[in-house]
Amino acid sequence: MISHYTHLLAPVAGARFPIPHPSLFRSQTPMASHLSPDHSVFHGLSSSSPVRRRDLVFVVNPRGANGRTGVEWKKLLPYLQSRFGSDCNICESFTSGPSHAIDITREAIREGADAVIAVGGDGTLHEVVNGFFWDGKPVVANQKTEAIHSTALGLIPLGTGSDFARTLGWKNDPREAIERIARGVRSRIDVGVISREGEGSHYFINVADIHLSAKAGYYASRYKKFGNLCYVIGALQAFMGHRNHDLRIKVNEGEWQTCSQVTALCVGNAKYFGGGMKITPNADPRSGSFEVVILQDFKWYDFLLKLHKLYNGTHLSVNNVTSRSVYTIEVDDISGSGNIFIQSDGEHLGFLPRKLSVLPAAIEMIC
Repeated sequence: MISHYTHLLAPVAGARFPIPHPSLFRSQTPMASHLSPDHSVFHGLSSSSPVRRRDLVFVVNPRGANGRTGVEWKKLLPYLQSRFGSDCNICESFTSGPSHAIDITREAIREGADAVIAVGGDGTLHEVVNGFFWDGKPVVANQKTEAIHSTALGLIPLGTGSDFARTLGWKNDPREAIERIARGVRSRIDVGVISREGEGSHYFINVADIHLSAKAGYYASRYKKFGNLCYVIGALQAFMGHRNHDLRIKVNEGEWQTCSQVTALCVGNAKYFGGGMKITPNADPRSGSFEVVILQDFKWYDFLLKLHKLYNGTHLSVNNVTSRSVYTIEVDDISGSGNIFIQSDGEHLGFLPRKLSVLPAAIEMIC
């Protein structure tokens, strides 16, 4: 299995991960010149070493935020190196395209990394979270590794959107994030899983949403070069030709219910999406449940008049907005049109039907 990741996992010279041809990757994404093999990453630990150093894998999307993530990461490296010193083995792995972060994360966990840290926006974090699972089960370290506890999830927010960080009250400050990682305090957080008969499971950490908001997210992904303005552009495009639809839902394995004229249905493991919109204000990724918010029979002018409420989280008092706490929810399109969008953490997943379930305390996160 290791050979499959020869060109995927990109530790710095001297890496502990057994990559046969690491130069293949370094030739595409060269390391900063000041990072020498003696100071950078994943040094092999000798059996005589009195203290086991923490192995940290930083998964970096260098093209995130129109390339700003890669630039900021290079600026951050000297501080990262000086802050951790000889206490940690540091591995940086650059993603080369969609789903690459998933592969990197799975390999790092199997090799016994202490933590995998997503460097970028919510999209990178989303892929790293999915890398913690394989075939419906958590990925675990190989028996031959020296891991003494499970691999933790970390985050350095550097991308276009950092909505999950907002829920935890974190500033978009990479040095502050490095201090959290240095402290290494862990807390169990929930993860959502989305399933459909005949398909594999998909995981999310932030918010999954259906219909208009998911369609807006789909279009917004085309305009990431405009920063957070992409969400506004995506929403305007999604409104063109939009129609509210009747959906049916099944909550906590109960009976099917009809929700008429649904504009958007949002399932929150955390509070924010769409670049700072507090859509599920009561969601808590440590609660063991989702908050489901349903907007019904909204017109385009309703969003204009109530947009400030959606951003500050006071929209639950608005007519045609309902909220409930759930453990599972199944959603289907009554008309069977097959064109009701669903996304999670801003990533387009396709169309209904889907079942969403919470996995309580599924991942340890460095908080």
